Amino acid sequence: MAIHHDSGGGVLTVRIDRPGKRNALDPDSVSQLVRLLETAALDDTLRVVHLTATGADFCAGSDWVASNADGQRPRPANLVRRLPFQSHRVIELLLGLPLPVVATVRGYAAGLGCQLALAADFAIADERATFWEPFVCRGFTADSGASWLLPRLIGLARARRMLLLGEKVSGATAAEWGLVHEAVPAAELDSRATDLVARLAAAPTVAVALTKQALLRSSEAPLSRALVDESFGLELAARTADFREGLAAFTERRDPGFTGR
Repeated sequence: MAIHHDSGGGVLTVRIDRPGKRNALDPDSVSQLVRLLETAALDDTLRVVHLTATGADFCAGSDWVASNADGQRPRPANLVRRLPFQSHRVIELLLGLPLPVVATVRGYAAGLGCQLALAADFAIADERATFWEPFVCRGFTADSGASWLLPRLIGLARARRMLLLGEKVSGATAAEWGLVHEAVPAAELDSRATDLVARLAAAPTVAVALTKQALLRSSEAPLSRALVDESFGLELAARTADFREGLAAFTERRDPGFTGR
């Protein structure tokens, strides 16, 4: 198994484990990720997903050698038929998952690996990590949501630098641009990610999910639609035990103890 996972305390930890391939994802690995995320979306015991990897690199993208290992010429429109159920599906799930996602990034996050980090709600990177979109440099076009994610995070000018020129971006620069949540020295990376995961695991899970959904929809909707979504979100959040606990904690001047319910 190239994708390992374990859960406890409301946290699902998903670890890419192909260090000999710089954690590049072959089709089986992508399918495993899809199944894990689809299952996580339906698991009421979970409150946060932590995406990480074994070894020196986060993910070097798609393993194109493994994808074409049988030596047969792909059928016409093979990528058009396959991508919606593989790498594209992973990105859709990360963005739409009703749980916050934290990615811990060290080494290379290239191609699909870069998009995995960008689709997470919070990516914490080693300041020396490398974010790279090598598509055009290899003679093909971007996939896995790169052309959608990058302009929204860093603007068109910087997106062009990464996608059309193939410029590599360090973790420190990625944080400065707003590409990732934070960049820290390598020695602090795991502890900083652990602290953030714990903070999200203690948050009001339903309110976090509804806010995440509203943020995603707002990029495609006018203000009027966003206001309607906020109204429905507030109505749902106000019916939760965490909402009542938040009000009680405010009244009693104490920290809330949210249960995710």
